Amino acid sequence: MNINGQPYHTIWLEGSSVFMINQNLLPFEFRIYEARTYRETCRAIITMITRGAGAIGAAAGFAMAQAFMEGEGNSQYTGHARKEIEATRPTARNLFYAAERVFNAGAVSTDAAVEEALRVAQENIDDALKIGEAGNTLIPDGCRILTHCNAGWLGFVDWGSALAPVYKAHREGKKVFVFADETRPRSQGARLTAWELLNEGVPHAVVPDNAGAHLMSKGLVDMVIVGADRIAANGDTANKIGTFEKAILAKEFGIPFYVAAPLSTFDFSISEGSQIPIEERSQDEVLYQAGPDAEGEIHHIRVANPGSSAINPAFDVTPAKYITAFITEKGILKAHPEDLSRLGQS
Repeated sequence: MNINGQPYHTIWLEGSSVFMINQNLLPFEFRIYEARTYRETCRAIITMITRGAGAIGAAAGFAMAQAFMEGEGNSQYTGHARKEIEATRPTARNLFYAAERVFNAGAVSTDAAVEEALRVAQENIDDALKIGEAGNTLIPDGCRILTHCNAGWLGFVDWGSALAPVYKAHREGKKVFVFADETRPRSQGARLTAWELLNEGVPHAVVPDNAGAHLMSKGLVDMVIVGADRIAANGDTANKIGTFEKAILAKEFGIPFYVAAPLSTFDFSISEGSQIPIEERSQDEVLYQAGPDAEGEIHHIRVANPGSSAINPAFDVTPAKYITAFITEKGILKAHPEDLSRLGQS
């Protein structure tokens, strides 16, 4: 990604430290966070300093590599570290995929673990670029696209999933417009997607989460593209809470609904979506909002009724029947269980 003319990755490993763009401060402040130990990287995942399916996967791989560097051959230490890493965000398939790959490589040597973590991160970039190229073929000139949550640069090491086709289309000179759902309660759309689109020069508008039906009924949305955190063998897809609602609306109004994700997000060990664990996050994310004052200092302000509690599921599951197709690094895949089953065997 380009930020003020300078290229950045969302997250990278340098020596024994993991560096990442602090997404909790965006869009008001751009700062790089350094995690010096695997536990600090775990904490960054939990607190959403880094977030998004691909970025979480890269972070998990880097954290596992850090554990091998710290453990100096102590298998008990690295085994415990893997459990800690995998407990950070239970819904995200890429996290488990990356941790397992690096852990297995570490059985050979610490250097092998580091090399595997770097390989996972590079594959993340390569896959996202291919997703962008494949998805671009679906986007006609003048297309108006609705997104939910953030699945762009910041959700991956680079390029992203749902926004990668948008960036490719825009750079090819196509006129595209993006409706970015605000995505409560963490406002990833309003804060991160909008920030990315502004940096890239893509015309866009932030819209309330509950404006989807209105926009679609007026004929203002041509397609919906979202990312994914885990996809079951039958195509049922877990993504940021509120995605299921958008899929139902798209079906009602005859609008294509695409899920952009690399094959590493598919979990062929589970047959359908009800088996996907859904992360429950702190109610404070619903009850409070954060933003800067006139001097730029960040404050957390309660926006809900004092004394009331909140429920905060981080994800919901969209049944495959609502998904038009998956945009992957292998191309466009129809959301048919038979096709996905063959994919899982390949």
